[in-house]
Amino acid sequence: MQFAIPVALCDPTELTAIAKTADECGYGWIAVSDHLVYPREFAQPYPYTKDGKPRFSEDTAWPDPWIAISAMAAVSQQLKFYTNVYVLPARNPVHVAKFLATLAVMSNHRVALGAGMGWMSEEFAAGGQPFARRGARADEMLALIRTLHSGEMIEHHGEFYDLPALKMRPAPAQPVPVFVGGFSDAALQRAARHDGWISDVHTTAELQVFFDRIDEYRQQAGREHLPFERLCFNTRDAADLDGFRRLRDMGVTALCTPPWFFYGGKPTSPLAFKLDAIRRFADEYVAKL
Repeated sequence: MQFAIPVALCDPTELTAIAKTADECGYGWIAVSDHLVYPREFAQPYPYTKDGKPRFSEDTAWPDPWIAISAMAAVSQQLKFYTNVYVLPARNPVHVAKFLATLAVMSNHRVALGAGMGWMSEEFAAGGQPFARRGARADEMLALIRTLHSGEMIEHHGEFYDLPALKMRPAPAQPVPVFVGGFSDAALQRAARHDGWISDVHTTAELQVFFDRIDEYRQQAGREHLPFERLCFNTRDAADLDGFRRLRDMGVTALCTPPWFFYGGKPTSPLAFKLDAIRRFADEYVAKL
């Protein structure tokens, strides 16, 4: 099991230092979150809290994930990066394919697309994309992105997108992994059709239920023999070395946790504190797992 550091809510100017230190200390991943805008009013409640209020404020900085990853990839050697999660159907698929292909080539294939379907209709309106049927559109987007990444002359005539014969270069030398976030049945089925699943914060018992359902869907899709990432947050009942070992034994492949939380810090703590926490956590947990 590897460890991932989520950099949501951190000052964007700190990300390269965080990535460089994480790379030196043996972490596996950096997880980069995404939002386009923060509207004055929300048409839908935030789906991941009981009261429907977002875990972030209107002043939270959301740097573009691909620009942030490119900067962090430039100061690291082994560290990998995934979006946690990128609001895919709020974007144009050809643009996303170009960003991903370029970044994959220039980072030596250290990037993965962590896709979510989104919940904020205002974000879709700002991006010029429809909110309705975003799941079905995202499925076609993922197929189109994979086709564009072949580097060959292709055509695409789908329900939502229609492209004449064209070619996109540069092309990645290997497929860019696709991870899917969310815990609805549709999200779990979509993850099973791709390369990994990204959790929210759950108990170990809840995670096991999700794992069992995903395994069933992967078997139905004929993909149970293929590599599959389970990228999970440290759970409410497994936040120490023994708990981390239980998660590893359950099949968690990457544990996403902010090291500074273990030492009384938060995303707004000084950079020096966060870097020290990254090193301490590496000594106390990463090296032992």
